[in-house]
Amino acid sequence: MTQIDLAWGAGPSARYEELAARFRPTFAEIAKGAIERELTRKLPDAEIAKLKKAGLGALRVPEAEGGFGATLSELSNILIELSEADSNITQALRGHFGFVEDVVNRQAGESRKRWTERIARGEIAGNAWTEIGNASQEAFSTRISQRNGGLVVNGTKYYTTGSLYADWIDVGATGLEGEGITIQVRRDHPGVNVIDDWDGFGQILTASGTTTFTDVAVDPSDVVVDDDKFRYGAAFYQLVHLATLAGIGRSIANETAAAVASRTRSYTNGAGPRSSQDPQVLQVVGRIRSNAYAASAIVLQVAQSLQRAFESHFTGDEDAEERANAIAELETSQAVTVVTNLILEASTIIFDALGASSTKKPIALDRHWRNARTLSSHNPRIYKDRIIGDFAVNGTPPPYQWRIGEAPAASGSGSGSDKS
Repeated sequence: MTQIDLAWGAGPSARYEELAARFRPTFAEIAKGAIERELTRKLPDAEIAKLKKAGLGALRVPEAEGGFGATLSELSNILIELSEADSNITQALRGHFGFVEDVVNRQAGESRKRWTERIARGEIAGNAWTEIGNASQEAFSTRISQRNGGLVVNGTKYYTTGSLYADWIDVGATGLEGEGITIQVRRDHPGVNVIDDWDGFGQILTASGTTTFTDVAVDPSDVVVDDDKFRYGAAFYQLVHLATLAGIGRSIANETAAAVASRTRSYTNGAGPRSSQDPQVLQVVGRIRSNAYAASAIVLQVAQSLQRAFESHFTGDEDAEERANAIAELETSQAVTVVTNLILEASTIIFDALGASSTKKPIALDRHWRNARTLSSHNPRIYKDRIIGDFAVNGTPPPYQWRIGEAPAASGSGSGSDKS
């Protein structure tokens, strides 16, 4: 059935249904095993392998370069459908899609050709950016250095989401001159050690744990200076989160409706003989579905702003590109708190439509709140309304890329401090 038939609204393009049809059978298989994987903590290696074979990772690669040439709206809608099946997998592939976005923003040349060919073959990239503990906001402790006439990287990363499933790892590091860079290394290269030690209560199958790099050889042609990366990166990574949340919303709506339809027990003080005939229960189901519908619509609107930023990159008009990037960041920020609230509410009131039996672990309805809460904690939404308000009142442009870590010491503050 099409999205229109399911009342989720039209897809983002005339060809969307044809594009989505390639992946929907795999999505259906993924959905069937989602709860079992959640309960047994079985990593989705086989499921991701099937998606690689189907070419999901090459959605944004132009058709002339072996991909599908999907727009950002088409990609976002596909990710909503994948997240409806299992949001862990979308999150595990988030770093890959971000890396691909940087590749398709590159001008024609050897670097772009090398990577589009790899991606078109089904190879995927994980990420290794975040450092924990006393990591600095100013520079990564992970660094490249010269060794025996070549380059090597050493360091430790956490939240290396999806790297356990990947062929390559995109690594944030500090360059030879202290500049911010990213590099790509093979996951199976000697000296790379990926550990599944993610201990969060949500998105538990994303393998978002620790990766260490010990004298790992680096190809100089795979070193990219941060300033050369695509400008709407922060907005893009947040867009993937938003699409994932919207997909979680759809899953909540589907599971709630199915549970209510099959429920035969009712309360003596209920408003109908069965839950499926109780107008108060139906109202809750309708609210959940409406939240999911609104979240999906917002995601597609945001995706259009990023598509404009992408297209502006190739116009040669730097001022127009800067404006498009700023608008994309603003539209994304405007969506974050709203979409988050919609899906967190849906993941909570699902239990108002059902009885106490809905809290049983084998049903795993709690995974929706845990996953949504975990996703919405990545890029704190408390800052988004302030950023939007500052733009609306004072015309302040939004920040672009940002890092987490210990802030640099204020001038004259002295060297002593407490660290946690």
